[in-house]
Amino acid sequence: MNDIASENNSEIETTKPELELLKQPREPRVIYVDTAEGLTEAVTSLAAGKGLFAVDAERASGFKYSQRAYLVQVHRLGTPIFLIDPAAIAPQLADAPSAFSELAVVMKSAAWILHSASQDLPCLRELGIECPELIDTELGSRIAGFDRVGLGAVCERLLGLRLAKEHSAVDWSIRPLHSDWLNYAALDVDVLPEMHDALIAELKSQKKLEWARQEFAHVLKMRSRDPKIDRWRGMTGMQNLRDQRSLAIAREMWLAREAVAVDRDVSPGRLIPDHSIVAVVQNPPRTRPELAGFKAFTGRARSTFLDTWWNALQKGLTTRDLPPVKLPAVGIPNHRNWPARYPEAAARLEAAKAVIAALSEKHKVPAENLLKPDTMRELCFSPPAPADLASIVGALLELGARHWQIELVVPGFVKALAAKPAESSPEGSAIASEGSAIEASPESAG
Repeated sequence: MNDIASENNSEIETTKPELELLKQPREPRVIYVDTAEGLTEAVTSLAAGKGLFAVDAERASGFKYSQRAYLVQVHRLGTPIFLIDPAAIAPQLADAPSAFSELAVVMKSAAWILHSASQDLPCLRELGIECPELIDTELGSRIAGFDRVGLGAVCERLLGLRLAKEHSAVDWSIRPLHSDWLNYAALDVDVLPEMHDALIAELKSQKKLEWARQEFAHVLKMRSRDPKIDRWRGMTGMQNLRDQRSLAIAREMWLAREAVAVDRDVSPGRLIPDHSIVAVVQNPPRTRPELAGFKAFTGRARSTFLDTWWNALQKGLTTRDLPPVKLPAVGIPNHRNWPARYPEAAARLEAAKAVIAALSEKHKVPAENLLKPDTMRELCFSPPAPADLASIVGALLELGARHWQIELVVPGFVKALAAKPAESSPEGSAIASEGSAIEASPESAG
């Protein structure tokens, strides 16, 4: 009986109390701004505030074609939480930089706190608002070794508060915005300043603050990549289309859908989904009525733009401009083919992976944050010659690695890049151990 009671008491002691649910922002002043006059008042208030800017933005991803901001949340010490409606203030995106010029000036006066900044910075730049210095609490949480890095999870860990996150995937272009959506939006920036302070303290205690600062600066420099050539090839189900005529039909249907999506500012998949296009390609209807009644051809715009889809189908069936089945290879070969075709590069890659895995375990930093996998593959496929300390440092700098990453990985990479096919497997753990043993200390990184 005593043993059973002891076990029950142990279970009671280890049960964690439920965290407090933060239902409303702790800052009582939340102001929705949808006029030029209201924006001027917000700018005046923010200019008089103190400290960093807590910033967030909401888009209508999955609903609209554009990635413009439909709500921008800004808060700093001593100010209300401002929920700014860019679409109401500047309906035409081209007018936004002029409309938000005064806000842009004020927001250049101090660093910003964002969570997962790479998601929001591009749509804020479209408004002419540039971040002067960044603290990304999501990225900082990765460097700190947190196992869960979503805003809600980090808030629970650092502040002991639960956030209601039920509106994260709604259509923010809808007007009027629902009051509970606005409450959700305000909560995000309400917790950011306190979360920032706790995260910075955590990074300092782990001697990783400089690592994080270098990552924040890197994110701030990043710009959107150029669109891929032949983006239509990325449709779901394209792997089932293996001849040029089929690819031509798919291309023309995709281009037609893209034109409608841009014109109507609607996410393409909400017009007709990829699988509808692929179904038409695999079994092309012979007449317009047959296309209209084709059961596999679905989507909310299948009937509204039937002539558009029919004309695209006909163009695909008759064009002489047939796309190649495969595009010419760009960049290094796929690493999955290395063991058979490039065994020496495969041996180097396996040895380098072992180094990264050991460092990840030691420092509690995700492997992909220690070094971007594409960077590691580039280095392993085309290592410098000779692959000594100085040349590897130079190669990694050219590939965009940060100084803290280089200091950690280069000592182990010196031996990893010398690995041979026959000895790569048995030496992997030895190389990893050596990399961990001789690396620069985290205190000296940066």
